[in-house]
Amino acid sequence: MAEKEVRLMKGNEVIAHAAVRCGCDGYFGYPITPQSEVMETLMELKPWETTGMVVLQAESELASINMVYGGAATGKRVMTSSSSPGVSLMSEGMSYLAACELPCLIVNCQRGGPGLGTIQPSQGDYFQACKGGAHGDFHLIVLAPASVQEMHDFVDLGFELAFKYRNPAMILADGAIGQMMEKVVLAPQKARRADAEIEAEYGSWACCGKGTRRERNICTSLEMQSEKMEKINFHLNEKYKAIEAAEARWEQIDCDDADYVLVAFGSSARICSATVELARAEGIKVGLMRPITLYPFPSEPLAAMCRRGVKGFLSVELNAGQMVEDVRLAVDGKSSVAHYGRQGGMMFTPDEVLEALKSNFIK
Repeated sequence: MAEKEVRLMKGNEVIAHAAVRCGCDGYFGYPITPQSEVMETLMELKPWETTGMVVLQAESELASINMVYGGAATGKRVMTSSSSPGVSLMSEGMSYLAACELPCLIVNCQRGGPGLGTIQPSQGDYFQACKGGAHGDFHLIVLAPASVQEMHDFVDLGFELAFKYRNPAMILADGAIGQMMEKVVLAPQKARRADAEIEAEYGSWACCGKGTRRERNICTSLEMQSEKMEKINFHLNEKYKAIEAAEARWEQIDCDDADYVLVAFGSSARICSATVELARAEGIKVGLMRPITLYPFPSEPLAAMCRRGVKGFLSVELNAGQMVEDVRLAVDGKSSVAHYGRQGGMMFTPDEVLEALKSNFIK
């Protein structure tokens, strides 16, 4: 058995290593703090000399997402990364990718906003990522890592889900996860897949050049006839239902006997895990539910906790209150729901979360 390769790395750096190791064909991006290390690390690795992976700094975020569009249309594993304002610029391209059913991976290492804001961590892009992110009725598959190891693992997982459902996937991290350093176990190198292998596994939907023996495919989101456009929307809606039924992921900590449950994702969940320990030490039965997929949102475990008799849920986020709306929908009025958050790049402490829990539910 081959010895595991373990390294100490930043979250952003490990995104680059994971991309190369999972057989990514192309990365197209533009630098923006706090995620610039993704492209910088790829440039240092020079994967074009080893695996043949293309790494290109585009002239803008608009250019990079449309390069992703072109690469995805040929059936390749392609990706980009950016931070909040840059992802906003990519939003039109993401809508086109979803409409054309093109798989790709987008990494958003969030910073504080709105506007240019601050380079400090935030979770203010939840609405943007999970409620479409641009014009039209569509969804991204959204993964929320809470560790450097998950930053690594979710690259391959993101690609697998993107190709399985022919849909763009997003890793929604933040500046804290992107900049922190932890030990990570690196995956073994995968070979880039040949066109014939991709076609055999996922179907012959990709565009192809001259000389192929099958009919050409056209990847376009334009449809001038309303009746046909509605059928496209119906088809996409059925796909989203299948994703919601099969792909929700979450983690529960000390929820079996909990009277109160914290709901948090990403770096917020790491802080809340310490809050659970503090609360339990005081005799307060608190658990933590961490959504790993933000879309599809894991509503059923929250509903099950309501049926078990949980008295209250505190949605803990680095924003003004975004995921809390999905928590309320899942709870459906059967238990109390409150929100606690910090903004502008400010992080809360485990003690502050515990105080918020007490002030909302234990008066």
